[in-house]
Parts: sequence; structure tokens; C-alpha cells
Amino acid sequence: MFMDFLRNNKIAAGILTFLRVYIGWQWLTAGWGKITGEPFDASGYLNGVVANESVQATYPTYHAFIENFALPNAGIFSFMVAWGEFLVGLGLILGILTTAAAFFGIMMNFAFMFAGTISSNPWLVLLTVFILAAGHNAGKFGGDYYVVPYIRSKFFKNKDVSKASQAA
Repeated sequence: MFMDFLRNNKIAAGILTFLRVYIGWQWLTAGWGKITGEPFDASGYLNGVVANESVQATYPTYHAFIENFALPNAGIFSFMVAWGEFLVGLGLILGILTTAAAFFGIMMNFAFMFAGTISSNPWLVLLTVFILAAGHNAGKFGGDYYVVPYIRSKFFKNKDVSKASQAA
């Protein structure tokens, strides 16, 4: 019943609009500060993750990933974090590819939490779960109203035909 409300109700779509704009603003401002401010360098943060003994003990595979892959490629990760935060925020605020933006946002939140950073990440994860559960309804009052039908018509136009031919 609650899922039906989240996925199909216009009132839920309105509530989700405020929720995704709030979350989007958090991401957009974090990314914008990294893009336009002093050059963002994630290597200090990554070194802190490697030095964090609790991360090493609790998430040894993630620790190994940070130490052996992310840290040597800190420049690429700096770019990906700054622009990833900005684009997730932009997608959520505009309501364009909302579920994709929410998915990548929640993945970044989990990555930050695995690294030992708490901050606002659990709160953002909790709120983002509602956007993901709502699916298309979360972007109903946004660009997804136009974008999703266009994508479906261009990329999934033969899907109904193939189902009909399988049934015959």
C-alpha cells in the first residue's frame, strides 16, 4: 500500500519533489564548491582512509581498493567526486534521470560511509531510499515527465512488439 502511494500518487510526487530538490541541493553545492573553489584534491582524504584502522579492520576489501587503486589514481578520483556530486545534484534538482542520479548519489554516500565519514551521509541515504523506491514518480514534476517517455520511445519501442510475438 505504501509502495503504491510512493509510485503512483500525485501527492507523493509533490512530496518527493521537495525531497529530491533538498537532496539535490546538498549534492550540487558540495560539488560546485569543489569545481569552482581551490583545486580539489582527494589524496588527503584517501590517505586518511588508508590510515584509519577501523576502516581496515571492518572493510578490508574496501581499504585495499582505496590503498591500491583509488590513492594512486587520486587525480581521477578528485575529478569524479567533484563532478559526480555536481551532476547528481543537478539531476535531482531538475528531476532529469532522477532514479539514476539518486542511485549514484546513494553509492557515493555509501562509499563515504565505508571510508569512515559519517557527516550527513546516513541522513541522505535514508532520504534517497524513498526516491529510489518511488521510481519514475519521484521525477514526475521535473524533467523526467518529458525525458523518460522520450527515452522509452527511442530505446524500448520494440519491447511491446517482442512480448506480443512471444505470446503468439
